Amino acid sequence: MTLFASVLQLDRTAVKALRITDAYSLHRVVYSLYEDVRDEATKSGSMPSGILYADQGGDHRVRKILMLADRKPAAAVDGQYGEVQSKPIPDDFLQHTDYRFKVIINPTRRDSASRKLIPVRGREAIAQWFLERAELSWGFRAAAEQLQVDRIEVLQFTDKHQRSVTIGQAHVQGVLSVHDKLQFQSSFVSGIGRARSYGCGLLQIVPVFDNPFA
Repeated sequence: MTLFASVLQLDRTAVKALRITDAYSLHRVVYSLYEDVRDEATKSGSMPSGILYADQGGDHRVRKILMLADRKPAAAVDGQYGEVQSKPIPDDFLQHTDYRFKVIINPTRRDSASRKLIPVRGREAIAQWFLERAELSWGFRAAAEQLQVDRIEVLQFTDKHQRSVTIGQAHVQGVLSVHDKLQFQSSFVSGIGRARSYGCGLLQIVPVFDNPFA
């Protein structure tokens, strides 16, 4: 399977024309760039879209969104807004052992009694949660002494069904070492954690010799 790393750049005119005001409207714009290869049955099930993205923000001139998918996106939103640059990820990109990484993550735990998802709060708690999940579920170990939880924020928006959605996000970066190559590759391709449809879970990784988002 070929993966494509892409960058969507939107100037102020495009952001206004596309009505990007919250996490759902950005989700709508990113997903509109890709052909939906799922049928109605798999849409309603657990089959992933094959699309990950991370909002990098920007300045008064341009906003940048990184994207990773198993297919190429369109060159512009609605054929006219923004600029999309894409390139295939080299076959050997996931064969390294050590990477620097950044990720926007949705840190949650499931309460053992109520079975409800509860947010993990506070930098120290989020860092510990990340270290545990990385080794147990994502195929890599993150170096604790180099792990940084840079920013924590809460997104609130209304989805396409007019349901209120609240997502906690933490911006985490550091250095990782792969201990389970297949699991790590799956984590990169499918994303890690929850809320991946809304800009969480894309592992932005840089090995010694390559960077697909450069």
